[in-house]
Amino acid sequence: MLVTVVALLSLGGFWLGTRAAGYAHAGQPPSLPWVEVREGDTLGSIAGAVAHPGEDPGAVAAGIRRLNGLRGKLVRPGTRLYVPGGSVTPLQQGQ
Repeated sequence: MLVTVVALLSLGGFWLGTRAAGYAHAGQPPSLPWVEVREGDTLGSIAGAVAHPGEDPGAVAAGIRRLNGLRGKLVRPGTRLYVPGGSVTPLQQGQ
C-alpha cells in the first residue's frame, strides 16, 4: 500500500513538472531575440556568438539555460533558444 502511494505521488510530481516546463516557454515575450540551433552548435558556441564584447560567454550560457528552462548543456538542432540581452544579428537570429 505504501509503495502504491509513493508511486502515485511521484508520478503526480513528474506530471506537474512537465506541465510547468510547458508554461515557461508559453510566457516568453514574442520580441525576445532567439536563435535556431543548427547542426554542430553547442550552448557554448551560441553563447559566444551572442555575447556582447567583453561579456563572459559562460555567464551568457547560464542565462540561456535559465531563460529556456534547460537542465543541461545539450541542445538539439532545430530548437529555438531565447537569448538574453538583445544584440542578435539577423544572420544569427532564426527569425
